[in-house]
Amino acid sequence: MKYGTLFIVPTPIGNLADITFRAVEVLESAAIIGAEDTRNSIKLLNHYNITTKMISYHKFNERKRVEEILDILQSGADVAIISDAGTPGISDPAGIIINEAISNNIKIEVLPGATSFIPALIASGLNIERFHFIGFLPEQKKKKDILLEQLKEIEATLIFFEAPKKLKQFLKCIYDHLGDRKICIVREISKIYETYYRTTLKEALKYPEQIINKGEFVIVVDGFEQQPLSDEILIKKLSEFLKMGYSKKTSVNKICSETGENKNRIYNLVLKL
Repeated sequence: MKYGTLFIVPTPIGNLADITFRAVEVLESAAIIGAEDTRNSIKLLNHYNITTKMISYHKFNERKRVEEILDILQSGADVAIISDAGTPGISDPAGIIINEAISNNIKIEVLPGATSFIPALIASGLNIERFHFIGFLPEQKKKKDILLEQLKEIEATLIFFEAPKKLKQFLKCIYDHLGDRKICIVREISKIYETYYRTTLKEALKYPEQIINKGEFVIVVDGFEQQPLSDEILIKKLSEFLKMGYSKKTSVNKICSETGENKNRIYNLVLKL
């Protein structure tokens, strides 16, 4: 018997127009929609005149709902999973049902669509060539500290989610672990009060009143920037290699390999010796 398809459907993060034609078609044709909060999702469904039955599917009942959804899929009907906003699975429930569907050879289709961290990253003014998405930090302090220490020397731009009530505490925690960095605090993406605070961690902590503490927040943080070593440190390293009997050329190459510093700079320093 042919199984149904599990559709992972992104929903608007604010502006209800930010949904694809295909997403509307899938929500209309699915046998059932698993929604994070049916009271919230009914507004979207009513806006597009979608009458498909919804059931709640959130982090507190995710495991309980899996068998029910699998039964529907194995009967040959399609199921759509949506979150309150954005793409299910990105800091939202969906992981368990996706893994169970894979284990049961059920087809999964993830529709492209709205997500908050990509607009925040692109408009942040920070490096967009490489980024590292973290989402919400762990609640447990030990796990949080371990994670932030691991992120300390990552050169890619870092992207976090945080709730407004915890924003000040979050910024202090990031500052304590990562030091002062450029940041962009983004609130209410695609909504009427969409705001970008392009500042530094130090300034954000010093003047917290500049940030309106309402709505959903994405925080984009500049990655680690390797500071160039001083001439004194490099000369000391060169002297050590030369004392060990290495030639000037070999010493320069070894220092370049070890530090990543510019070869011409190292060569000019060795000439001073």
